[in-house]
Amino acid sequence: MKVLNNVVSIFVVTIVLAFIIPLPPWMLDFLFILNITLSIIILLMSMYIKSALEFSVFPSMLLVTTLFRLALNISSTRLILSQKGQAGNVIAAIGDFVLGGNPVIGFIIFIIIVIVQLVVITKGAERVSEVAARFTLDAMPGKQMAIDADLNSGLIDEQQARKRRSDVQREADFFGSMDGASKFVKGDAIISIVIAAVNLLGGAAIGMISNGMSIDQVLKVYSIATVGDGLVSQIPAFLISTATAMLVTRTASENNFNIELLKQFSMQPTAMIIAGVVAAVLGFIPGFPTIQIIIIAIALIVLGIALRNSMQKTALASEVPAAVPETELTETSFYKNIDNVYTLLTVEQIEMTFGYSLLPLVDESSGGSFIDRVVMFRKQFALDMGMVIPSVRMRDNGQLNPNQYSIKLKGEEVARGEVLVDHFLALSPGEVAEKVDGIDTIEPAFGIPAKWITESKREFAEMAGYTVIDPTSVIITHLSEVIKEHAHEMLTRQEVNTLINNLKKANQNLIEEVIPNIVSVGELQKVLANLLKEGIPIRDMETIIETLGDYGTSIKDADMLTEYVRQALRRTITRKFSDANQLRVITLDTATENLIMNSVKKSDHGSYLALDPDTVQKIATSLVQQVNKVRELLPTPIILTSPIVRIYFRKLADQFVHGIVVLSFSEIDNSVQIQAIGNISV
Repeated sequence: MKVLNNVVSIFVVTIVLAFIIPLPPWMLDFLFILNITLSIIILLMSMYIKSALEFSVFPSMLLVTTLFRLALNISSTRLILSQKGQAGNVIAAIGDFVLGGNPVIGFIIFIIIVIVQLVVITKGAERVSEVAARFTLDAMPGKQMAIDADLNSGLIDEQQARKRRSDVQREADFFGSMDGASKFVKGDAIISIVIAAVNLLGGAAIGMISNGMSIDQVLKVYSIATVGDGLVSQIPAFLISTATAMLVTRTASENNFNIELLKQFSMQPTAMIIAGVVAAVLGFIPGFPTIQIIIIAIALIVLGIALRNSMQKTALASEVPAAVPETELTETSFYKNIDNVYTLLTVEQIEMTFGYSLLPLVDESSGGSFIDRVVMFRKQFALDMGMVIPSVRMRDNGQLNPNQYSIKLKGEEVARGEVLVDHFLALSPGEVAEKVDGIDTIEPAFGIPAKWITESKREFAEMAGYTVIDPTSVIITHLSEVIKEHAHEMLTRQEVNTLINNLKKANQNLIEEVIPNIVSVGELQKVLANLLKEGIPIRDMETIIETLGDYGTSIKDADMLTEYVRQALRRTITRKFSDANQLRVITLDTATENLIMNSVKKSDHGSYLALDPDTVQKIATSLVQQVNKVRELLPTPIILTSPIVRIYFRKLADQFVHGIVVLSFSEIDNSVQIQAIGNISV
């Protein structure tokens, strides 16, 4: 196994040695055949892969195969010049077969192959590689932001996001390498002409001067060897050049090149029928071979008709027969049954209504993927926050505008948005290379200025630096943000009982000891809701209940219990809000913290903050100033306080600033570096 791991390194070293060490004819024959076989394998691999990244080693492979061919050329030239044109059976056989007794024909064929490879294939592949490398690099920021959008909407998880980011980086590296590696093939084609000239002219000179051969003998011997040597190296080079062009022109698809080609051609039977008719018309031109034209025309027409009939049968088979309508009850007779009236009292936890233009996004029979995206978001939300969101009820709403949708919680609308089904939403990250034309709008989830653009402008917008999002992702992102903001409202006692029963399977003793002996289900629900309200995951239910068991005997205030639970979840909180083991925060000065602590009053129902309006206004003014100052650095500003102050300052800050996080020193892991970038002072 270790030998196999080093076989490539041994092969490359052997190639380098072949430049210097003379090779016997029998070994040269073996290596020529190996070279041809290797090039065939590379060509077939380029046809059977689904995307270029599946053959990411190709640029390095291109260098190795080019070196291999050059080493063989040098070895064959050495034999041709020193052994009177005898450089092995492979060169002699190909030279005799191609020349056919006429050296001029052989040279013309050799030159044509070299020019086709150099001018047509290699030049085209070089240009495509250059453009692909530039476009891939330009589109990288947009692709990275699109991955972040999919991750935030729950379409993909963190592992899939890392893989997609890695693929984007590898794709840029691949096309950048291909842009330079294609020069190897171009140089190989040029050097082959030089070697052919050296073989012929040098062989003629050596044959006439050193060996005393006549001009006829020289031409016969060295022309066969020259053409044979040129072709035996250019045939593999031609195959690898074709593989290069195929790789750089290949787009990512679900199937390999063969299947995609047959599939896409078979989707257009009308084109084959028309091509068959046009081919038949060519038979009327005087002098054209009628039999060959008739065979091709009939084959195309028959194939086109067969494909069209097959497509029609498939379409008919996929149609669902309409159900026979049943006799409908009148509205009055339906509600005569009092049990049916109670169905009107049911309130859905989460409900979405759509205008009629958006129904294709939701309807699975029309190809809509919205329901699948909601399922993926539910899975990701459960992994991130430890709570399973309820099913989302979806229905149409004629009272909405055609392009509008509404999100309701417990029957009341909490958000509304508007999307254009046949457009894409382009978000500007700030400065862009070039502005794109579109319909100005506001992104519904975060309130960011954006533009609706058509499909034809999507690629241009991505290259200009915009983040381009499809309509379904816009709605999913909006729904996910609404659910994250209101998750604490959707945490019912039924859901808490489900979480308890789930933990009971793994730690029955803990549940029996704490619930309901120390903490009731209602009190646990309040603590979990407090955590969710501030975006703290409740997935570690074992730690939460253990902490409540420790402090619940002496403390009955749900807010204070929540503070102790937050401290026990310090690793979770640190992971969620820190970046690269660093935490940039706004702090409170000592005087402000003392002022807040001295203003805390206790009552039978808990503690509250009693500050005079002037002091509250001063704290709020300083808070808003500091938050606005760091908004560009921190999308979610973090306020760091002492443990005893955190809960009261949080309640105070919520009245003036939205979208901030308030943490205490006890909730931060000791390994994190804290950097203060602002200070709140009165």
